[in-house]
Amino acid sequence: MRLLVRIVERRSFTAAATDLDMSRSTATEGIKQLEAQLGVRLLERTTRIVTPTLDGDAYYRRCIAILADIEEAEGAFQDAEPRGLLRIDVHAMIARRFLIPHIPAFLDLYPRIDLHIGEGDRLIDLVREGVDCVIRAGEPTESGLIMRRVATLNEMTCASPAYLARHGVPATPADLQGHRMIGYLSSRTGEIIPLEFTVEGRLDYVTLPSRVTVGGADAMGELARLGMGLIQAPRYRFVDDFAAGTLTEVLADYPPSPTPLVALYPQNRQLSPRVRVFLDWAVGIFATADL
Repeated sequence: MRLLVRIVERRSFTAAATDLDMSRSTATEGIKQLEAQLGVRLLERTTRIVTPTLDGDAYYRRCIAILADIEEAEGAFQDAEPRGLLRIDVHAMIARRFLIPHIPAFLDLYPRIDLHIGEGDRLIDLVREGVDCVIRAGEPTESGLIMRRVATLNEMTCASPAYLARHGVPATPADLQGHRMIGYLSSRTGEIIPLEFTVEGRLDYVTLPSRVTVGGADAMGELARLGMGLIQAPRYRFVDDFAAGTLTEVLADYPPSPTPLVALYPQNRQLSPRVRVFLDWAVGIFATADL
């Protein structure tokens, strides 16, 4: 059942066999035996992809429920250890700054869990790509996923000393006349995201002229260091720049709204013990982090 579920989700015998630490030939033979036992064809195979038949899809959905019940039953015992391969996907900088330094301690705490960490910034298809959960910044709009907030990221406004020397240091958002920003394009709308300022308890939005627009946070940070304009981003991203003097915070009394950091996992699954302990652990890591 676990093999069939993984093949359907990964759409590949090879990928599923790798996930389950078995050879492709073993996976192929296992499915042949299962189909013979049930007396139905479960999978359609082409040279590029594997898809379930109607019978296969119905059996796959029953398998999900059965396997979730088994995992929950095993996890009900006090001495039952979370086990198996845990596949997560986290934005690269968040993973490297906050999580990866503590991964050895996590694996020592749960010696029967193996971990795969993907470093992405897109909202992936968790089921199709065989990922147990993702951690992303911002409020998701996609349906079919359960969200758990793991932290809140403080945002700030900054620019390089060279830019501020040319354009002046604004004391309030009203002083931004004549300033420019590095345009950051929203991956959802394709439009430039305006700057955001908290003024007397309300949010004001300002869109300044921008000679350069970008679609990635790393490019935006590098252009800010080169003096191309104001930017807004989570504070943790530029801690090293503040220490080195390559970027300077401005308008600290008018901060942007904080950004939620959330974990997402499929709603058609019961939360497995290994995902549960990972999320509890991650919440603890972020609770003590300088965000």
